[in-house]
Amino acid sequence: MLDSYGVDFETLFNRVSRNNRLVAAGSLDTGAGRLALKVPGVIEKLEDVMKMPVKVDGDRVVTFGDVGWIHPTFKDPQGFARIDGQPALVLEVAKRAGANIIATIESVNELFDEADGLLPEGLKVTTIMDQSEMVESLLSELLNNVLTAVVLVLIVILAAMGLRPALMVGLTIPGAFLTGILLIWAIGFTLNMVVLFALILVAGMLVDGAIVVSELADRHLRQGQTPHDAWTNAASRMSWPVIASTATTLAVFVPLLFWPGVVGEFMKYLPATVILCLLASLAMALVFLPTLGGVFGARSGRALSDTELITYGGRLYRTLLARLLTRPGLTLLVALLLMALTYTAYARFNHGVEFFPSVEPDSAQILVHSRGDFSARENDAIVQRVEARLTDMSEIQALYARSFATGNQQLGADVIGVLQFQLTDWHERRPASDILADMAERTADIPGIELEFREQEQGPAAGKPIVLEVGATTTEQAERAVASLRRTMNELGGFRDIEDDRSLPGVEWRVRVDREAAARFGTDVTTIGSAVQLLTNGLQVASYRPAGVDDEVDIRVRLPEGSRTLDQLDRLTLNTSRGQVPISNFVSIEPAPKVSTLHRIDGRRAITLEADVTEGTSPDERLRALTDAMEELPDGVSVQVAGEQEDQQEAMTFLMTAFLVAVCLMALILVTQFNSLYQTLLVLSAIIFSTAGVLLGLLVNGQPFGIVMVGMGIIALAGIVVNNNIVLIDTFNQLRAEGLSPSEAALQAGGLRLRPVLLTAVTTVLGLMPMVLEINVDLFAPRLGLGAPRPNGGASSPAPSPAA
Repeated sequence: MLDSYGVDFETLFNRVSRNNRLVAAGSLDTGAGRLALKVPGVIEKLEDVMKMPVKVDGDRVVTFGDVGWIHPTFKDPQGFARIDGQPALVLEVAKRAGANIIATIESVNELFDEADGLLPEGLKVTTIMDQSEMVESLLSELLNNVLTAVVLVLIVILAAMGLRPALMVGLTIPGAFLTGILLIWAIGFTLNMVVLFALILVAGMLVDGAIVVSELADRHLRQGQTPHDAWTNAASRMSWPVIASTATTLAVFVPLLFWPGVVGEFMKYLPATVILCLLASLAMALVFLPTLGGVFGARSGRALSDTELITYGGRLYRTLLARLLTRPGLTLLVALLLMALTYTAYARFNHGVEFFPSVEPDSAQILVHSRGDFSARENDAIVQRVEARLTDMSEIQALYARSFATGNQQLGADVIGVLQFQLTDWHERRPASDILADMAERTADIPGIELEFREQEQGPAAGKPIVLEVGATTTEQAERAVASLRRTMNELGGFRDIEDDRSLPGVEWRVRVDREAAARFGTDVTTIGSAVQLLTNGLQVASYRPAGVDDEVDIRVRLPEGSRTLDQLDRLTLNTSRGQVPISNFVSIEPAPKVSTLHRIDGRRAITLEADVTEGTSPDERLRALTDAMEELPDGVSVQVAGEQEDQQEAMTFLMTAFLVAVCLMALILVTQFNSLYQTLLVLSAIIFSTAGVLLGLLVNGQPFGIVMVGMGIIALAGIVVNNNIVLIDTFNQLRAEGLSPSEAALQAGGLRLRPVLLTAVTTVLGLMPMVLEINVDLFAPRLGLGAPRPNGGASSPAPSPAA
């Protein structure tokens, strides 16, 4: 029809676009007023398009309606979505960075409630993959752990010191907690899971100073002092040891505030929370508690001598300590041998290294990989075959399936579909790894596709654990190196879901234009391209916004569906200065390899190779094996480790640096406190022995060494274990100043400080036990949950600390 009227595509496009304008023609100042003038020419309804002139010949006008017709339709599908097997339109809602996810979901649900009466009848709106439910559950479990830890600490203090001291010490815990939370809010932190985990970590540490002060005050009361004098003397006597012990604990967390990278952004809440809560506990121990004790403390009935104050357990301890002090060399040698044996055993029987601990996920997904130039409906049919095999699994609460017309570049160039699963509660189903293995078995016989099973990612790490960037001067070199690496991975074993971002093999059709021949007919590449677009997505000539609609609608010129074939290219004609001419006079159509995206890293051609590891293998160990087995790289080719392993190495380097800085800060504090290098080194030696306890705990629990959590746990432990030593050395120095010999002073110091040392150690351990034992105690229901999956951040670090 266009040919019969002699309308070419450029004229058609220009006529429609130039007549679809709103021209602001300025304003007219008449002296008696100012008049704004506009030339409205925007398309407002479809009839405006049909009346649009596209050619004028004398007095005759050819309109758009003369050469075509308008058929309102949908755009070509770019994919399909289903929820539980039913067709759906899915709106994915993501919160802004720093926003409260629970409040965000509540706002979304309120909008749904407001729109409920406006929706058409029969339309069902449902929500799936609601992460706020998981967050609320985790927050509840963490809060229960905090409360349980506080209760356990109070029970121990009650059993050891009696009701009145236990109540007074117990008041310092909520006081320090509330003060710390107030300071956290003041600096702009939200009460997230890392903050709550930090509160669990610090729950047993908050009472350390209060226990030391209250224990000495209790001893003074039993010796006959008044409550005012007892608490005043106790606070004055233990002020510097408590300040020094708190300062050494703070010293190990201060370097963690400067943790760089994504992991640092994720973990920065923990040291900040611990520091603020410990500062609040220091004020509680040295100001609030002595004041409270002086007002509400009670005088003991009869003054007791030092001998009467020693309990049966204290006498046993003194007897054992006295025997050990007679052979100090042998005692030290046995301790060193046990420590060396622990280090040797861990070096031989360790369970590998992991970057971040894994937890039981609430959701999972399957990526459907397939290669071939399939249509959107063909890709969707493939995804439906996978979906049909899994819909009857009772452990799936919701199934969200999506298919794509073309490969998804974020997930992978050959990913044609994604199936996301919301699993039932963890106590009602098998572990997610077993469920995914069952899914893999159910879908193993589907030909022509590869399925990649992924659990929900937790923590700061994202993507596959092994990422290699292969750079080269030419693309051919990089592709050969990647092919060699993939062969080596398959030979070694232990790798799965290996993929890279090389261009996928495929065919594309190229319309080659003979520019010289086209110029003879007065045409060019742009005009020919516009003609070819009639076969594909159509030539967009305008857009308009229908009444009551927010989005604009494209107006495209397109051949009828039956004529949109590759053979039609040879029959296309153009209106030229020589009349209607088939484009076959100056174009040729030929197949060619499909060209995808070229990637560069630091200006060099690069290909990214990613892989996961099989169950029971460590990414760190497989990467070392791959590095050892890798062939010698040719000149101009380089392989860089990226992704999780790069973050792991960065975190390891930072934590080692932070550990050294923390030890130096602690040494500075201890030298200031004791004015002795020997005693400073003696106190710091506890760090080495405690690290052996961490490794022993990892061996007993069968856990890998977590770079983030265990590494941070060792640093935190370094500040905790020196606290009791500071109190012991301070008492030892006081006894030496009173004239006792070193052996007698050591024996007396150990006996005098036995109770506060045991109490501070036990309370710190009990503060972490609910998480270590995977117990969720709901004190308000009441309800006890066993085997609860530990929240992120508590899967590795707490377990070694009690062992130490």
